[in-house]
Amino acid sequence: MESSPSNPHPTQSDPLEAFPQRRLEAGDIAVLVLYFFFVLAVGLWSTVKTKRDTVKGYFLAGGDMMWWPVGASLFASNIGSGHFVGLAGSGAAAGVSVAAYEFNGLFSVLILAWVFLPIYIAGQVTTMPEYLRKRFGGNRIPIILAVLYLFIYIFTKISVDMYAGAIFIQQSLKLDLYLAIAGLLVITAVYTVAGGLAAVIYTDALQTVIMLIGALTLMGYSFAAVGGLEGLTEKYFLALATNRTENSSCGLPREDAFHIFRDPLTSDLPWPGILLGMSIPSLWYWCTDQVIVQRSLAAKNLSHAKGGSLMAAYLKVLPLFMMVFPGMISRVLFPDQVACADPEICQKVCGNPSGCSDIAYPKLVLELLPTGLRGLMIAVMVAALMSSLTSIFNSASTIFTMDLWNHVRPQASEKELMIVGRVFVLLLVLVSILWIPVIQASQGGQLFIYIQSISSYLQPPVAVVFIMGCFWKRSNEKGAFWGLILGLILGLIRLILDFIYAQPQCDQPDERPAVVKDIHYLYFSMILSAVTLITMSAMSWCTEPPSKEMVSRLTWFTRHDPVVHKEQVPQASPLPPTLSQNGPAEASSTNIQLDTVQENMSKTHSCDVTRKQSRVVRAILWLCGLEGKDQAELVSREDPVIVSLEENPAVKALLNINLILCISCAIFLWGYFA
Repeated sequence: MESSPSNPHPTQSDPLEAFPQRRLEAGDIAVLVLYFFFVLAVGLWSTVKTKRDTVKGYFLAGGDMMWWPVGASLFASNIGSGHFVGLAGSGAAAGVSVAAYEFNGLFSVLILAWVFLPIYIAGQVTTMPEYLRKRFGGNRIPIILAVLYLFIYIFTKISVDMYAGAIFIQQSLKLDLYLAIAGLLVITAVYTVAGGLAAVIYTDALQTVIMLIGALTLMGYSFAAVGGLEGLTEKYFLALATNRTENSSCGLPREDAFHIFRDPLTSDLPWPGILLGMSIPSLWYWCTDQVIVQRSLAAKNLSHAKGGSLMAAYLKVLPLFMMVFPGMISRVLFPDQVACADPEICQKVCGNPSGCSDIAYPKLVLELLPTGLRGLMIAVMVAALMSSLTSIFNSASTIFTMDLWNHVRPQASEKELMIVGRVFVLLLVLVSILWIPVIQASQGGQLFIYIQSISSYLQPPVAVVFIMGCFWKRSNEKGAFWGLILGLILGLIRLILDFIYAQPQCDQPDERPAVVKDIHYLYFSMILSAVTLITMSAMSWCTEPPSKEMVSRLTWFTRHDPVVHKEQVPQASPLPPTLSQNGPAEASSTNIQLDTVQENMSKTHSCDVTRKQSRVVRAILWLCGLEGKDQAELVSREDPVIVSLEENPAVKALLNINLILCISCAIFLWGYFA
């Protein structure tokens, strides 16, 4: 029996009576199928239109993207099913404070375009490990970074996206969580082959438009059901599960639910941590994560990259209204499920004894939206999930194969690298699935808080190394290495302690060690940043300064240095075509010396030109844009993409005015909800 959305306090004797019994109807399934066909058509169209038979096409989607697909792709890459589930779940559990992450990201994506991107462009780099190798020299820092990225992908991206998508499928189709995950992986594999990853940015742009239409529509339905923002403010504090234990603090809404800035000692998100501890991981994500930076480097020029970042920044205002507030409304409309406080009941309701706040958004989709729109929203969630999974799988596979395996076995054949890459994807999926129970149990069932806590333990040391490399010419490889190592060791110790000493249920005593119980993860992020900064500064001062080649055009202060001819530096083996066919997301994870690639491919071509290709091989080559192409010609056709730092003065002025407007808007929102 369905509970009526118009009744904020449905009463029932059985807690499962109000659990969503609504499933997808024929109209929803029809919209779902049509949506996937539409996305597939756009993907195939842009696959044909995109220049995929050049290095430029492989690495930077042709390097001619306008500002609007860049901005849409930045937003779509950031906002996936994990955000919809996680932000709404944290809003239902703790209020608006989680929106601070989105407002923080607004500033960071602008810093990327105005500060970091000119340095990357001046240094003529296309990947983040390549920047570190040029700036500091040596191989140990890029290798450590490659290993760390794999950890971060597993802990905060792949597992979380699979879990979030599975929650949607579990709620709508009543499937077992792990069966839903298996289904997602099968669909993703098919989508990867058929969709054409060379068109990732265009399909991201399409996803963004439909995602915004669906999410804003659901927001309208949600606010109408609760009586607007005033109604939400009144009813949120009364949204208690009828089955909660009397005289218990479990399941109670926070008194500061409508404030972003909260008590520095006792709150879930202390305000000093929001201002300082949150900013460093945010800079890591927006300014040094390969997937994000690569989309900005795909722009036609610096002005288009800035325009894309401005578009993404304006869109970052919306998650508070599209996800956080609807999550809070879901608690008001369905308190017995979303706000359940009894572990046994929560286990029955959503399969997670830590709490059911993460079903807040799926519950709204299934209960409030009419037939058709409901199917569209679920299609958007699953498609966004699959898009992000394919990019992450490809990226992680190439990082492991080219930066780690190729370092251990530099003479590995192309066939071996291809097999290793594919096998590693399977291993990655297996580890991610095994990690999902840990996600369920972490942070009281709040998915988004789980993501941010892990990020606060692993990302600050890397961010500090990048920041120091970009803005302090005296920093060198030894300082960067020891600062990174010490920061990561401390972060991993805290990460392990967090999982050994799990957060207790709210009615149980907290017997965790003081370092876990009393030091908030945002404060720990500040500690890690300070330790890395001090270590890197001290070591850099005590050792020899970097050479002029490691500084010229690679820092903010030297970005306008005259261009000098680069010396040939030995690089890892070239990226084989079979790996690079998977598109920008995967190709971007590997450092390639174009001359080496050309020479290697020429040799390969001369040996293989007489071999007759089977129909299957020809079909695969057609899908990847390589049919009938001379592999040597493939690389030699274009030079590396080097974008000028010069901008049209009028366009530059317009962008700077928009920058000031966007920042003013963000400051107003900070102040209003602080």
